[in-house]
Amino acid sequence: MSQSETLTEASDNKIAARSVDVFYGKNHAIKNVDVDIDDKTVTAFIGPSGCGKSTFLRCLNRMNDTIDIARVEGDILLDGEDIYDKRVDPVQLRARVGMVFQKPNPFPKSIYDNVAYGPRIHGLTRNKSELDDIVEASLRRAALWDEAKDRLKESGTGMSGGQQQRLCIARAVATQPEVLLMDEPCSALDPIATAQIEELIDELRQNFCVVIVTHSMQQAARVSQKTAFFHLGEMVEYGDTEKIFNSPEDKRTESYITGRIG
Repeated sequence: MSQSETLTEASDNKIAARSVDVFYGKNHAIKNVDVDIDDKTVTAFIGPSGCGKSTFLRCLNRMNDTIDIARVEGDILLDGEDIYDKRVDPVQLRARVGMVFQKPNPFPKSIYDNVAYGPRIHGLTRNKSELDDIVEASLRRAALWDEAKDRLKESGTGMSGGQQQRLCIARAVATQPEVLLMDEPCSALDPIATAQIEELIDELRQNFCVVIVTHSMQQAARVSQKTAFFHLGEMVEYGDTEKIFNSPEDKRTESYITGRIG
């Protein structure tokens, strides 16, 4: 398929991946993945540990660039533009494609400075008043403003685990990204904090394209509209979440969902 055909076909999608392969040295970690990811939708990547779902997620904002032995082949388009084009600045790309990691990782700075960090380095504000507005709006989006507004000068690392993860979400949305990637964002959290993050994910999809890697099939069923099942580096099946869980087409998907593999 030519680049122009790929672009035309991908125009309705937020992200389009075509023939994506990822190698770590000689290890072929991702094999020939094709997928279209819709805007203002939660897309879940599920599959057994080591199946490639997090590796593929990291392709979507070029986080694999930080690994010396990683090599990505194929096309990944964001709004029809090749994110691996040599003219694309990965730092600017990551402002458009934010990421929240498995373990909450607030900077050892104040709550305010955690959220203000991205807008400052990307020059998104002209003055303190505009920065204040972005910090408040981001904390509100992360459902954290009421808990944090009287302690903005306190360290982000002093918050509970669930609050820290919501702070990391606020930090990610502060650069006004178009896409939010979440790599098992609830795996280090208790059930109450997990429920809060899941509720938040549902709200975030009104404004963002959200892609979540999760080891919990129940979580994927609760929060996503689209699901991709990965197994041994291949994307076996992709479609509406309800269909993937209730009437999968591939035996491997069915075996994973019913607990026979995994």
